[in-house]
Amino acid sequence: MQKIKIAIIGLGYVGLPLARLFATKYPVVGFDINTQRVAKLQEGIDETQEVDDTLLKQVIVNEERAAKGLYITTDSNSLQTCNYFIVTVPTSVDKNNQPVLKPLLSASKTIAKYLKKEDIVIYESTVYPGATEEDCIPVLEKHSNLSFNEDFFVGYSPERISPGDKVRTVESILKVTSGSTPATAKKVNDLYKSVLKNGTHLAPSIKVAEAAKIIENCQRDINIAFVNELAKIFSLMNINTSDVLEAAATKWNFLPFKPGLVGGHCIGVDPFYLAQKAQQFGYYPEIILSGRRLNDSMGSHIASEVIKLMINKEVKIKGAKVLILGITFKENCPDIRNTKVVDLYHALKSYGVDIDIYDPWAQKEEVFEEYQISLLEGLTEHKYGAIVLAVAHNDFKEIDISELQRSKSVIYDIKNFLKVKDKSL
Repeated sequence: MQKIKIAIIGLGYVGLPLARLFATKYPVVGFDINTQRVAKLQEGIDETQEVDDTLLKQVIVNEERAAKGLYITTDSNSLQTCNYFIVTVPTSVDKNNQPVLKPLLSASKTIAKYLKKEDIVIYESTVYPGATEEDCIPVLEKHSNLSFNEDFFVGYSPERISPGDKVRTVESILKVTSGSTPATAKKVNDLYKSVLKNGTHLAPSIKVAEAAKIIENCQRDINIAFVNELAKIFSLMNINTSDVLEAAATKWNFLPFKPGLVGGHCIGVDPFYLAQKAQQFGYYPEIILSGRRLNDSMGSHIASEVIKLMINKEVKIKGAKVLILGITFKENCPDIRNTKVVDLYHALKSYGVDIDIYDPWAQKEEVFEEYQISLLEGLTEHKYGAIVLAVAHNDFKEIDISELQRSKSVIYDIKNFLKVKDKSL
């Protein structure tokens, strides 16, 4: 029986927890091209805070030929002794919301250099149905000079990581698996099942597994779009949306979605992947794209609501000091990818207000590099004409909002999170 040695390509929010988990049982090579990220991980420090530093240090090894453990490197030559390659690189969209597969194809090209007969490549990155077989496999074949399903084989097991979630971690979720042949599917399924607490679901094909992943996020996006639309309607009617949702939630089959800013690297991106593929088949997905447009409009909508409230409170708009609490895409998580708080920031700036942003979870250098926005080091005694709770970090429960308010001021609580509020969605 061939000994299993796993390569994880991409050590971000998805790849690192997976690498750490597999390393408790198998020898694992964790490969990433980000030298700064790798240097920190080699010290046992995960700045994404997805893996506890103590747990990470327990599996790190300094010898790539160790019997088990995680060897972290930027040297692709370390991949040559692996026989399972798992791709966990990000898949994003461009400024026109078109899928960007470059990282995925680049990872495939890197793997192809070291691909051997009987090796298995497993993709976890979220893609549209067909991407693995139509886009990735041709790259593997071209650069390895091997034949698909004769020399090497492929699987797909979509990631289900929720950044910041310390309950539904990678080892505790049920995972979908698939393979390019029945024998490959069994091998892939057995590999994941060997480290997961709650087992797997073996899908009948790679395309089914790809489609299952992408509709998980599309479904959530559409449901949030619905309650965001309700929030806009109820705002016009002077009805508190949170009160409405609380009352409706008393019915046993009501789905508890809340309004807000919908960003991140999954829900804010994946619907465009399915939409683009659908249009290749001549179908325009109205509900999916309508939901995405509505959610993308929420930053400017909330900004206009804040300004209206400031006017009603007789707060002078031009030059008014506004504090935004939170810039990450979700609570209790340092992930700033595709955060829609940036949309809110720019929309408010267009009214001529002066904005401070405070977020104890976000890395200030990363925020500035990505968005050219400077964060506060900490809260001061400054008084604000408006305070907007954008992200419901637990840290913000400790803030005495009254100490940050001017005599005439507005508090806009997007998440209905603060104890003191003038306005909430």
